[in-house]
Amino acid sequence: MGNPLFYEILEKPATSCIIGICGGIWYYIQKKNIGYQHVGLSYETVLEGQYWRVITSAFSHISVLHLVFNMSALWSLGVVEQLGHLGLGVAYYLHYTLVLVVVSGLLVLGMYHLLIQRFKIEYFRRVTAVGYSCVVFGWMTVLSVKQPSSKLDLFGFLSLPISFAPLESLIFTWIIVPQASFVGHLSGIIVGYAIAWGLIHGMTSYWAASMVGWIAVVSAFSLKHSGAYDFDFLEIESITDPSLPCIRFIGDGRTLQISTVPVEGIQIV
Repeated sequence: MGNPLFYEILEKPATSCIIGICGGIWYYIQKKNIGYQHVGLSYETVLEGQYWRVITSAFSHISVLHLVFNMSALWSLGVVEQLGHLGLGVAYYLHYTLVLVVVSGLLVLGMYHLLIQRFKIEYFRRVTAVGYSCVVFGWMTVLSVKQPSSKLDLFGFLSLPISFAPLESLIFTWIIVPQASFVGHLSGIIVGYAIAWGLIHGMTSYWAASMVGWIAVVSAFSLKHSGAYDFDFLEIESITDPSLPCIRFIGDGRTLQISTVPVEGIQIV
């Protein structure tokens, strides 16, 4: 018989918080009737400067079934938090969850670019991806390398050997759920192997905090520039020299000017 849920939550604090965040975002999306096109990641919207979608797409789920499936798998993968003796643990889990969210999202966009520009598959120009699957598949892959004897439990009754779970789940979801993002899941697996094999390494609390700070700055400016959200305290203006953006914080009169190299055909903001 397993431990009571309360004790499992204490053993998986980061996983529990992420599940709570995803559940809360799902509830908000449903309550406000927000569509996947407003929060999802697509090639065209990112080209328009909506970089914040790399983050919002990962934590957003439109259907309750999608949410339950991803969170059920994530709960099982939360065992990573308890494997401090293998060099994993809570801090490792948080640091590389951040890496999986950002890098797998960027890899999805890179694959879309390749499929559109090289193979002329215009479908991927408009397809919109949402969900935490990239991260789930990433941790599934990390665990399959670090702890191949583990099991992946889904819905409390389905158990898969973790060593085969990434590719099994990739093929299974592709066949059973045609609308599932094969590219997104594959990106998570690739980044997961890169982390497990040490190709991506060296994440510390300092680098994680720095990454969070840059994510916040880039997201805020892209939200402002795209018009998706209006930050009243922040204005981005062009000045006489188009290569020199001016960022003005209203109310205190401070002006920050940053010299940049002019780039042909790109609007500097």
